[in-house]
Amino acid sequence: MLNEVEQLLQPPQFDPTTAELTVRIACTDYVMRAVIVPFLHLLKIQAPKIKVSVLAINESLVQNQLEQRQIDFALVTPDFQAPDIHAKNLYDERYICAVHHDHPIAQQSELTLEQFCQLEQALISYHGGSFSGVTDKALQAMGLQRNVSLSVQNFIVLPELLEQSDLLAVVPERLITHVNNLKRFEPPLKIQGFTKTLIWHKRTHKDPAYRWVRELIEKACAASTA
Repeated sequence: MLNEVEQLLQPPQFDPTTAELTVRIACTDYVMRAVIVPFLHLLKIQAPKIKVSVLAINESLVQNQLEQRQIDFALVTPDFQAPDIHAKNLYDERYICAVHHDHPIAQQSELTLEQFCQLEQALISYHGGSFSGVTDKALQAMGLQRNVSLSVQNFIVLPELLEQSDLLAVVPERLITHVNNLKRFEPPLKIQGFTKTLIWHKRTHKDPAYRWVRELIEKACAASTA
């Protein structure tokens, strides 16, 4: 009888090789490239029957989506806080400069600050329409400005834009980790990076299936920088 009671009190066993469930994740298109792609690669190997649904994130809706079980996870910035929400910082991202391999400056070993300000650039505007970002704030503090001629809202399209133009862009490093035909430069000024954080509802915190998924997402992030 005691053994039967102990078995009832123990959490259910989770076997990823046979598990069948759907995991719903809200994130940006940058996170799709930086986190979801390497995560799916590991997932296919270790848990081939688990399905993944990726939704465009709207941080104003995330708390309610988690509470209503519309999503299981979201990837946000560390300043996101809400009741009954657990969080885990996944990694710190930094910015680098990128141009295509045939760009006039591609043979240089480094990028000067003067060149950086003069070269025509593309900028990623998260909310759309802006021609100024964190890089421009750093330049303004130095009394400088750059030449931004293109503003796009989506991260994913940026590598292709760089490949087909003489534009330079300041990009999160993980966005172009596996893009081979771009030349990378260290920025000639200090640009503040950012942290990506995984959040989930307390309802799934102790669930062995979702705990396993969380750990696999962490492994995918670590492996993508190895």
